[in-house]
Amino acid sequence: MTTMLEQRYRTVLRLLPSYYRTEREEEMVEAYLHGIDEHNRDELRPAWGEVASIAALALRTRMGAAGAPARYATLGAVVRLFALLSVLLQAASGLTGQALFLAWFHGAPAQDREMVLGGFTGHGAPAGLYEVVRWLLPLAWTVAYLALLRDHRRTAVAFAALAALPGLASVTQYLGGGQDILVFSFSLTTAAFSWLTVLALCCGFHRDAPPARLPLASPGLVLMGTCVLMGASDVVWPGRADPGWAGGAAFIAAAAVWLVARSRSPKHTGDPALPLALAALGLAVLVERTLSLAFLADADAPGFLLTATTVQAGVIAALAAALTAIGSRGLTAARCGTG
Repeated sequence: MTTMLEQRYRTVLRLLPSYYRTEREEEMVEAYLHGIDEHNRDELRPAWGEVASIAALALRTRMGAAGAPARYATLGAVVRLFALLSVLLQAASGLTGQALFLAWFHGAPAQDREMVLGGFTGHGAPAGLYEVVRWLLPLAWTVAYLALLRDHRRTAVAFAALAALPGLASVTQYLGGGQDILVFSFSLTTAAFSWLTVLALCCGFHRDAPPARLPLASPGLVLMGTCVLMGASDVVWPGRADPGWAGGAAFIAAAAVWLVARSRSPKHTGDPALPLALAALGLAVLVERTLSLAFLADADAPGFLLTATTVQAGVIAALAAALTAIGSRGLTAARCGTG
C-alpha cells in the first residue's frame, strides 16, 4: 500500500527528468523510506535538505550530466557557452570602461578632475570607500573570466556575483529615489543581465560539467581583442556613445566572425550550442539597446545618434534571428541523426 510519505517523495522526484526517473526512481524511493516505521509514514514529509538535494540533482541532470540524452547535453552546452560569453563581454566592458575613464581623467582639466575626486573624498571616509569599491567591482568580471577558464568554478561564481552587485545597488537606489521610468528600466535590465550571467554560471558549471572552453580562439586573445574593439567603438563616438553601444558592437563582431567561420568550414561549426548561446546573448544585448533607444528618443538626442542606435539594434536583431535559425536547424539535424 502506498503511503502519504511515498507519494510526497514521488511528487518531489518529478523535478527530475523522465530519463533519470525511469532508471532511478524506485531505488531512490526505497532509500528515502528505509528505516522509517510504516505507521509514521502518513504523518511525515520529505526534509528540506532532501528536497534541496533533489532539486540540485534535477539541475545537473538537465544540464548535460553523464548519461543524459542529447537534448539535455545540448541545453547544458548552451547555458555554459552563454555564461562564458556573457562573462567575457562584461569583463571586456569593465576593463574598457575603467581604462577609458583613466585616460580621460589624465587629460581632463583640473576643475573636472577635482569634481570627480570630490565624489570619492567629499562625503566622508565610509562614502569614499563605498565609491572606490563600486568603481573597482566591475573589474571582478575579469577575475571571474580567468578563474572560469582555469576551471576554478566557485571562484568564478563568487567574483561574478561581486561584479554584479553595483547593478543591484543602482536598482535599489532608483527604487527609493523616484527616478524616471526609462532610467530605472535600463538600470533594471543591466542588473538582470548581470545576475542572469551569475545564474547561468551556477546552473551550467555544475560538478559534472566539462571545463569551460572558448571555441575558435585563445581566451587571452579574445579578451584583448574584445577590449580593443569596444574601446575603439567608444572612441569613434567621443562623448556620444551610450553605455551599451560598445557591447552591441562586440556582439555584432562575434556573430559576424562565427558566420564567416561557418561559411568557410561548416564541419567545424556544426554544433548548435554556440549559435544558440550567441543568439541568447544577442537577445540580452538587444533588450538593452532597445531601452537605450527609447531613452535617447525621450531625451531628444540628435537624429544621427538615434539613427546609429536604431541601425545597430536592427543588425543585432537580424543576427540573433539568423543564429537562432541556424542553431535550431543544427539541433533538428542532430536529433534526426541520433534517432
